[in-house]
Amino acid sequence: MSVRLKLTLSYAGLVVITGALLVATAWVFVLRYIDPNLVFRTTRWLYSPTDPLRGFGYPAALLLALLLAFGLVGGWLLAGTMLSPLRRITQATRTAAGGSLSHRVALEGRSDEFRELADAFDAMLARLEAHDAEQQRFAANASHELRTPLAITQTLLDVARSDPDRGKDPLVEQLYGVNSRAIALTEALLLLSRAGRRSFTPEPVDLSLIAEEATETWLPLADRSGVAIHVAGEPAPALGSHALLLQLGTNLVHNAIVHNLAGAGTVWVTTSVHPGSVVLEVASTGRELTPALVATLVEPFRRGTGRVRSDHGGVGLGLAIVKSITSAHDGVLTLAPRSGGGLCVSVRLPTTPAPAGQRYSVVT
Repeated sequence: MSVRLKLTLSYAGLVVITGALLVATAWVFVLRYIDPNLVFRTTRWLYSPTDPLRGFGYPAALLLALLLAFGLVGGWLLAGTMLSPLRRITQATRTAAGGSLSHRVALEGRSDEFRELADAFDAMLARLEAHDAEQQRFAANASHELRTPLAITQTLLDVARSDPDRGKDPLVEQLYGVNSRAIALTEALLLLSRAGRRSFTPEPVDLSLIAEEATETWLPLADRSGVAIHVAGEPAPALGSHALLLQLGTNLVHNAIVHNLAGAGTVWVTTSVHPGSVVLEVASTGRELTPALVATLVEPFRRGTGRVRSDHGGVGLGLAIVKSITSAHDGVLTLAPRSGGGLCVSVRLPTTPAPAGQRYSVVT
């Protein structure tokens, strides 16, 4: 039973018990000393009794029934009024759990236990928001500071690689690869920080076009890896940043290709429209993944069992960036292992009115 129903039954039970005690008190201490003929005359319009107890019992039972009905209705309304602040706090908790730390309960009214709880919760959210903003600023500032020396190092390595007098130096090639990876990591950290700050102007975006563009970007890599990509769906209008959502799509497709079955893998990219939302789903074949392992894949620098580093393996922030971009668009990210191996990732975003368009289907 809900708390409101429990409180309602408690209120109604208390009212009925109180009424019963009052009736019993009236009978024991008052009515049994009254002339029975007087009882007969005052109750005969309700009942025609033959003894005082029965003459008093009928109106007493009617009174208790009315008290029960009054207790249930009044208790339900009173419980709803008392629990309304708790519902607001619960809604704020769900909003914060979805990633929005800027929401506040802001409970008005006089100071009581619910007001103290709401104020304490708002203070906690404020501290969490400040801490989260501090972490994002640190990541952004650190990434900015690293970009310049890494770019200079990359330029020096480019000059060394193109020097005909040096020839092909294995050490220079290795340093070039390490530095390129550091640059990719820096750019990924900047993107992750930007998505977390929601520093973008929302605009109409079609996830079906995002899916097509992301797929075309990684077609050469898919061909070299022997992975087939199937794209199908329908126009899926959403509202957000085209650049960030494109990054989300390319990260999902890239992740599905590099963590697939080499030479015999498949990737399915689909879009769909549902009441109030649109969905971009990327499913891929691959090795068996447990639900416990899949739940950790959105953590930064986390890779699944058997996922090895390669030239196109990324920097370990692909799904973490997808999660941050999804949260910045008030969406829901879902990861689930596929039956038979592989991973299925779906991004559900709030929809906007769809423009006139036709379904598309591209198979490569």
